[in-house]
Amino acid sequence: MINTNLKFWRRELALTQAQMAEKLGIKRSLVGAYEEGRAEPKLSTLVNMARLFGISLDSLVTTDFTKKSAQKAALRQLEPASTSPEPPTPRPANGLRILALTVDKEQNENIELVPLKASAGYLNGYADPEFIEELPKFRLPMLSTGGTYRAFEIAGDSMLPIASGTVIVGKYVEDWMTIKDGTPCVVVSNKEGIVFKRIFNKLKDGATLSLHSDNPVYSPYEIGVEDVVEIWEAKSYISSTFPIADLSLSRLASIVLDLQQQMSTLKKA
Repeated sequence: MINTNLKFWRRELALTQAQMAEKLGIKRSLVGAYEEGRAEPKLSTLVNMARLFGISLDSLVTTDFTKKSAQKAALRQLEPASTSPEPPTPRPANGLRILALTVDKEQNENIELVPLKASAGYLNGYADPEFIEELPKFRLPMLSTGGTYRAFEIAGDSMLPIASGTVIVGKYVEDWMTIKDGTPCVVVSNKEGIVFKRIFNKLKDGATLSLHSDNPVYSPYEIGVEDVVEIWEAKSYISSTFPIADLSLSRLASIVLDLQQQMSTLKKA
């Protein structure tokens, strides 16, 4: 089943065995061995395959996509042409969501940490298994299973009272259409880099996401879906800065605004 599905999806994506091997971070000879049934992929490779193909790991292992493809082709011949087709689900500009990840000795997925100093490199290396392998890794047993998690160190004061330097642990979002308004997420995009904001979903109406800060000093702005690379829904955070007692968000924002105005006055002086 896995060998036929691998061959099916590789051809669907118009990839050679060498290109497939490069995207999965394995040798070309292994792709050939998997397709011919001479070898079985390890769990981490299977997970990367499922991410590359945009399907679940369970579907990759249990569903014969060659048969499903034949059934769909037969149905298309019987169905009349639609005059108002459904708009496609927004995808990144390259058409694929490739998620490289790492696992421990027990084949459990790690949480990779993207520190501030690695943020710029992440935009180029998010799909590179070697880059991901070099990131710091840890595990949080309290997180629910069944998802892929990654941690990002954030900068700035736009999400007060979450302070600059806080590490946000996010769960990978496969279907962006399911994001509910107001959900705090780490958004990785080509134009904005890595930002932590609350998302208001406008994908159905305008193929955009509206990003909002918790700090009212910062105005919301929109980003086109074609610029978005990854979205991670915030599930936990790690911080060495403890909240200040009896200090409201509006008061924090006022303090920040006063400091910004003082800095502006000093620069002009």
